[in-house]
Amino acid sequence: MLPIAILAGGAATRLGTITRDVPKSLVDVAGRPFLVHQLELLRSRGLEDVVVCVGHLGAQIEAAIGDGSRWNMRVRYSYDGPQPLGTGGALRRALPLLGPAFFVLYGDSYLDCDYVAVERALLGGMHLAVLTVYRNEDRWDRSNVRCANGQIVRYSKSDQTPDMQHIDYGLAALREQAMLRYPDGEPLDLARVYEDLVAAGELAPFEVTTRFFEIGTPAGLAETRAHLAKAC
Repeated sequence: MLPIAILAGGAATRLGTITRDVPKSLVDVAGRPFLVHQLELLRSRGLEDVVVCVGHLGAQIEAAIGDGSRWNMRVRYSYDGPQPLGTGGALRRALPLLGPAFFVLYGDSYLDCDYVAVERALLGGMHLAVLTVYRNEDRWDRSNVRCANGQIVRYSKSDQTPDMQHIDYGLAALREQAMLRYPDGEPLDLARVYEDLVAAGELAPFEVTTRFFEIGTPAGLAETRAHLAKAC
């Protein structure tokens, strides 16, 4: 299967003192670091090649996870460097490790979905990227995607409107051409990449029906801990 980039470089300020000395990816969830839960889920879905994009306290993540051999996976690391690059900039920097097509996953998301079908949607289509979306209707967070006639017609995390019924689920599959248009080493938000792709008609939706879990907020962390504690 395609390699996958996990965006784990943020400072996680919304979690307050929980992430003062520990990166969000290593926050305890049901007795194990959250990233371990992510890796185990990905491995169960057939993914074996992982690139963790790290920045804030990134050395702790590499020390804790290592090369991934414990999970029969290959785990490598791409560091921001002297300045934070943001989600898009970190992904752009990781391109040499990812190759011509890849998944990208937010580092605070636990997404139990059909990764094989998402890969098939990208490789079997003509779009530069496929974005998983969930019909959210502002239930779990503010919806930020408008779909119409099987296409994504609007994406915005800063200017949501009532006609947005779907939300960015947290997983996408991209061809490297979608990122090569941006300069390496400069800060970039992945939301900007998606907005540009929508404007060019190059971002296809893939609707999932299983809700997402996340640890980006205290409430989300508590809910994810409860969910994964039941699964353990």
